[in-house]
Amino acid sequence: MTEISLQVEEQGERLDRYLAETLTDLSRSRIQQLIEQGNVQLNGKVCTSKKSTVKVGDRITLKIPAAEPLKLQAEDIPLDILYEDDQLLILNKPAGLVVHPAPGHPDGTLVNAILAHCPNLPGIGGVQRPGIVHRLDKDTTGAIAIAKTELAHQHLQAQLKAKTARREYLGIVYGAPKTESGTVDLAIGRHPIDRKKMAILPVEQGGRSAVTHWRVLERLGNYTLMHFQLETGRTHQIRVHSFHIGHPIVGDPVYSSGRSIGVNLPGQALHAWRLRLQHPLSGDWIEVTAPVPETFTTLLEVLRRRVGISR
Repeated sequence: MTEISLQVEEQGERLDRYLAETLTDLSRSRIQQLIEQGNVQLNGKVCTSKKSTVKVGDRITLKIPAAEPLKLQAEDIPLDILYEDDQLLILNKPAGLVVHPAPGHPDGTLVNAILAHCPNLPGIGGVQRPGIVHRLDKDTTGAIAIAKTELAHQHLQAQLKAKTARREYLGIVYGAPKTESGTVDLAIGRHPIDRKKMAILPVEQGGRSAVTHWRVLERLGNYTLMHFQLETGRTHQIRVHSFHIGHPIVGDPVYSSGRSIGVNLPGQALHAWRLRLQHPLSGDWIEVTAPVPETFTTLLEVLRRRVGISR
């Protein structure tokens, strides 16, 4: 249990807003949760109303309970670390690793691995857990950022919402696009019939805005190496948008099933190649590049040989 005492120096602020502006390590939603739970006293009396107005000279005492352990088992799963400090962890995720426990994948996930790597997480939202701010599909490889603190979690979420964080992917698709670059600006939602799939779905039918920029990096006969940049981060976004424009990702078991390429792949040929974001404390820009997995490189070499390209 941590106890913080403050004396108000500004007039007319809402209690939750004043605390959020003063205690920048805590998100406003976390502060509201603490108020509702009776962990805030105003002038010696418990105050459970986040809308209470504070006045100059008011005394506020805030109690922050120790973070509750996450009810998941820490598992010693090897991690490929690209960057780490006390706020952030950026990893190169391999194919086959699920990010978060879910039905069908109760353990053996990235979260289980992080709990073992970081046994003393300070907690987010009162729970001792890593902050997953963006996800990668099970068989998509590459760079993924994890927040270790509430401040980092809040900051990274804000960067994604403001589109200042930059996420770049490499993918190999079927076919040859007619132009060298383009943008797909089409909302994505849950497929109305197959609930395991996503689909292009108008906003009025439940779709959420999704924008993907793409450009051709290398033409390989009836295959193409593409660069993708995300403006938004919807589930299966690149896979759905690529499928929609007639160039599904090679090896995608959901959106390009039935097509064979003659190369054994662990999943879709899609790699989160580069991630650029702002450090939540220093404000410095951090840019990491995740090495391309061997299976991706092997596929490229096979396709180049087929069209007579040597490198």
